[in-house]
Amino acid sequence: MPHPPAGPEAESATEPGRYLNLALFKVPAGFRGRPGWYVQLWWVVQALLFRTSPQIAYGWRRMLLRCFGAQVGVGAIIRPTVQVTYPWKVTIGDHAWIGDDVTLYSLGPIDIGAHSVVSQKSYICAGDHDYETVDFAIRGRPVRIGTQVWIASDVFVAPGVTIEDGVVVGARSTVVRSLEKGFVYVGNPARAVKPRNASV
Repeated sequence: MPHPPAGPEAESATEPGRYLNLALFKVPAGFRGRPGWYVQLWWVVQALLFRTSPQIAYGWRRMLLRCFGAQVGVGAIIRPTVQVTYPWKVTIGDHAWIGDDVTLYSLGPIDIGAHSVVSQKSYICAGDHDYETVDFAIRGRPVRIGTQVWIASDVFVAPGVTIEDGVVVGARSTVVRSLEKGFVYVGNPARAVKPRNASV
């Protein structure tokens, strides 16, 4: 493994603008998918009407998300502490469960299939920055979670990942690559440990 530079090399490596110049950063036109005022309106609605709603008000939260462009299936269970960045980039299938304190960081599309569970404190990240550009260019990168998937507590799912149908991801795992159908994965990074047995 290479060692970090020392002495004069370190000084030149950290000169302003060598790696990042955040004064150059810009959000590309149309990146959010809606005008700025609309984004702010959603964040106000989320803070005042979504997050303060009683736990049992699942229909209310489904309605709010649909009003802001989300595609939310029949019987989806979405807890009030779920954080959704841009709902118009989110699809949640029939009877899916989204647990407490889940973040759907929907800079790009997030698609969660029917009968899938995203457990509490998990972070579904559909965007990142290109660290090799000096302006730290922002990118939306879609995340797809198939049907009948269980993502257990406190899992991080990286941008651009597809989790195929029937997968289980163990608690506190980190998913940085796409996962194949019908396996149980655990760890950091998540690795397959056994097939998932289908119910009889």
